[in-house]
Amino acid sequence: MNFLKTVDAKFFHNEIPAKPMGKYAHFITVRVTESYPLFQTDGELNKAKVRAGIQYPESISRLAMFKRKQSTPERLTGRELLRNYKIGDWEKCDYNVDFSKTTPDCILYGFAIGDAGSEKSKVVVDTAYSITPFEDSHLNFTLNAPFENGTMSRNGEVTSRINSQDHILPQVFFPSIVTLKDPTEAGFLYVFNNILRTRHYGAQTTRTGRVRNELIGIIFADGEITSNLRWTQKIYDLLSYTGKINPPDPLNEDDVRDAAIKAIAELMTQEFISHTDYIGDRFLPLLNEVKAITSDENKLKELLTQANAESSAYAQKHILKSSEKGKKAKKASAAAE
Repeated sequence: MNFLKTVDAKFFHNEIPAKPMGKYAHFITVRVTESYPLFQTDGELNKAKVRAGIQYPESISRLAMFKRKQSTPERLTGRELLRNYKIGDWEKCDYNVDFSKTTPDCILYGFAIGDAGSEKSKVVVDTAYSITPFEDSHLNFTLNAPFENGTMSRNGEVTSRINSQDHILPQVFFPSIVTLKDPTEAGFLYVFNNILRTRHYGAQTTRTGRVRNELIGIIFADGEITSNLRWTQKIYDLLSYTGKINPPDPLNEDDVRDAAIKAIAELMTQEFISHTDYIGDRFLPLLNEVKAITSDENKLKELLTQANAESSAYAQKHILKSSEKGKKAKKASAAAE
């Protein structure tokens, strides 16, 4: 079943291959904070000291959005849709507890269940870095937990439930490239839809963590492309050169978008791989076509059903059969002893 008319079918496999076949779909994304999210480990915001730009050699500290902080919310979005439309083995699948091994989530994003089997993720996500320095991208808040009457005291006693926490500011930008290896068309759309739909990242996602994914392009290639860090540094160069970085003022989203498109286009000219770029104006027809599919309930169900059929077929061929062979070999070995 074909869904897309704006993209050549040569970029997709007819079925999910068992071995790497050298087809890559890169989702070129700028993640924009729209509230006060927390990307943290051990109670502190994640950050890294790196070179500011390719042309600007000074070192700065940048906020870091680790790969699992990106991929986990997106795969949970897809799982939610599968459950909503009751597609595939959704009842059995329990994230980080008991994977079904057959759904698009399990096959595309991978799983590991000890001796019960594993599947390497075909969705590759690396750490993303803020364009602006750590010092200009976060703020410390004092948090409290009041009593029922809304105050911090009751019966003459003042509660000690007061704490402080660093939060990332709104309108902080994290350029991020999400790569899907050896996509089928349905698998490509499944990952695309997850990125578009996911709205919350990081800790405390029920109260904060609002992030918007602004896709600026898709690059189909026969290999991996530039890193998140290098792309971020190139954007920093372009914004700095034109005087667009003026702390403590937040970056202008239009300026970031223009710089991000120009930066990735320039970096792709330095690559030694074959690639077809859908960036900027060329990307809009594809984006509109995808949105038309994912916003139509019937078309979305067809997409999810197709993605699940491909994943189930792959699981039957390459996961469940080998798992059964392993069990039989263990039984034979135990019997021989």
